Amino acid sequence: MNFNQMLLQKQSIVNKRLNELLDISGIPEVLHNSIKYSVEAGGKRIRPILTISITEALDGNILDALDFGCAIELIHTYSLIHDDLPAMDNDDFRRGKPTNHKVFGEAIAILAGDALLNFAIEILSQKAINNNNLNYIKAINEIFKASGARGMIAGQTIDITSENRVLSLDELYKMHSLKTGAIIEASCTVAAYISGREDRLEEIKQFSQHLGIAFQIVDDILDFVGDEKKLGKTVGKDLKSNKATFVTILGLDEAKMKAQEHTKKAIEIANGLDKTGFLSKLTEYLLVREN
Repeated sequence: MNFNQMLLQKQSIVNKRLNELLDISGIPEVLHNSIKYSVEAGGKRIRPILTISITEALDGNILDALDFGCAIELIHTYSLIHDDLPAMDNDDFRRGKPTNHKVFGEAIAILAGDALLNFAIEILSQKAINNNNLNYIKAINEIFKASGARGMIAGQTIDITSENRVLSLDELYKMHSLKTGAIIEASCTVAAYISGREDRLEEIKQFSQHLGIAFQIVDDILDFVGDEKKLGKTVGKDLKSNKATFVTILGLDEAKMKAQEHTKKAIEIANGLDKTGFLSKLTEYLLVREN
């Protein structure tokens, strides 16, 4: 099986499990429709695929890793719904479709995001109860630190308050290590806890940090030169909002070099983590993505 086939297989497994987890009753129909609209809007499911792939490489429990990865995907989806709101980035399109608030209104979009975060907590806490496993509790703690006020939300706050302000390269790295990188890092490091392999934790952190930065730099490049139709979202918004990006600070050519530098380091570490080569190929794939 080649890389593309393996990627499609993993995406299919993740999508199937997400559908099962969201097959819930007892909630208002409009809220359920709003949740499913954004979860099913597309996306490559990179975060859960990282979780299950690294767990697989460490000989951990793949079924449990799948639920951890899906919970992270729900958190990621909630963050996108809220990020698109008029009070935040004010986007009309996400993955080629109207953003959640454009279809369901701002109030329902906010509530859908809130519900997704809480569903993630339900899934993970139930997993810890069922397994009575301290390592799973450590993994859950890692996820919610990454998605909270010391992680993703902190990065988003810095991003919002930094408009029309000149940032240094170090400040930009810090912002994106929180806004984008923290959840990517958690997607990877939870695999060490699930597998009982905390001895590999530092190695996995290094991989995820290089991957997260490369991922963000590519995002900045695509916002500068990307094709809106291929990306499925508005481009050029960072420049219009006068936001600091790797392109505005470094220039396009140096930003591309930085992305390649971090990708190379991530691939080197990935080759030591995963002997199948899937993880290194996934890293390469992310560098040349269109959305």
